[in-house]
Amino acid sequence: MNILVINCGSSSLKYQLIDSKTEAVLAKGLCERIGIDGSLLTHQPAGKDKVKIETPMPNHTVAVKLVIEALTNTVHGVISSLDEIGAVGHRVVHGGEQFATSVIINETVMKAIEECNDLAPLHNPANLIGINSCKEIMPNVPMVAVFDTAFHQTMPEKAYLYGLPYEYYEKYKVRRYGFHGTSHDYVSDRAAQILGKKRTDLKIIVCHLGNGASVSAVDHGKCVDTSMGLTPLEGLIMGTRSGDIDPAICDFICQKEHLSPAEMNNILNKKSGVFGMSGVSSDFRDIEAAADEGNKLAQAALDAFYYRVAKYIGAYTAAMNGIDIIAFTAGVGENNQVGRKEICAYLGYLGTELDVDRNNVRGEERIISKEGSKVTLMAIPTNEELAIARQTLALVQS
Repeated sequence: MNILVINCGSSSLKYQLIDSKTEAVLAKGLCERIGIDGSLLTHQPAGKDKVKIETPMPNHTVAVKLVIEALTNTVHGVISSLDEIGAVGHRVVHGGEQFATSVIINETVMKAIEECNDLAPLHNPANLIGINSCKEIMPNVPMVAVFDTAFHQTMPEKAYLYGLPYEYYEKYKVRRYGFHGTSHDYVSDRAAQILGKKRTDLKIIVCHLGNGASVSAVDHGKCVDTSMGLTPLEGLIMGTRSGDIDPAICDFICQKEHLSPAEMNNILNKKSGVFGMSGVSSDFRDIEAAADEGNKLAQAALDAFYYRVAKYIGAYTAAMNGIDIIAFTAGVGENNQVGRKEICAYLGYLGTELDVDRNNVRGEERIISKEGSKVTLMAIPTNEELAIARQTLALVQS
């Protein structure tokens, strides 16, 4: 069965077509600037050159139609007709407390996703648009929602409750939810597989480090804590997000700068993080280059980022009362050997021993600790699309 994986943003649509039997990616691509002038579809068939199609995409339904046309095109397509798509897996950012697992999409599920719009106003409405667009074009194809928050729903109350009046949880469900759950699930399970062990026998910390970044504690197969909170703003310093700060800072700056709460929120989400700290970029590669050239603010931003990651690792080791594996993933975690080295330099108290030669790796699965290290250090590329395809297959075949 071929499974189409859809990741829909407000003005974009990422996709992969995956053969569920071989788990090979038959084609992947991106629709950009949906509803904006200059709409572009970039389509990449496996083993062939990229195809770029610049054409108007007034809405997501048109974008989905263009994706289907690209997949079935006689020149750069990979299937002969729409009938060869057996199911569609949709990434949905927020499932609230309603969804602890992936689910087959029906009207009840659609309504529940919509009820979470207040918790993810930039993401869930776009995810719903993508689902509705696919349903319009493929009404008889089963569709599955895979939630970023689902894997973290095993957190205990002591981990997800905030130090706020309990009525805000009761009335508005203000609590820690966590994100990147599909990635944390995939990487923690893959880490156990590489060692030939069961995840249910291990204590694993996953460091999903990229422009968006989070850390999770996976204790015997279940997430017991994670760094992102009600929204993806909490936790680590990120590309443009501030991460953890003293909440009183918001009121202080608003009064000094005469800002509205919305303007302050925009600063925290889009103008902070390593971008705001360095004044250089939100791309860690640019910041590293600037630091190498002697930019002290760039170096300070990197140092702060690595330090925060190490602190979360320490906290989650305590939360699980031990640690077997630390796995690094996502853009920075998979590819930045210097970053992994800097983070691991804080972890000697755990008995970790990084192997410099093994750590010289980018985008490949590898154990990067020395033989005899008390904690196994690993670099593991994440594959959220494959995880979504697997979960979709399991549900439609059940």
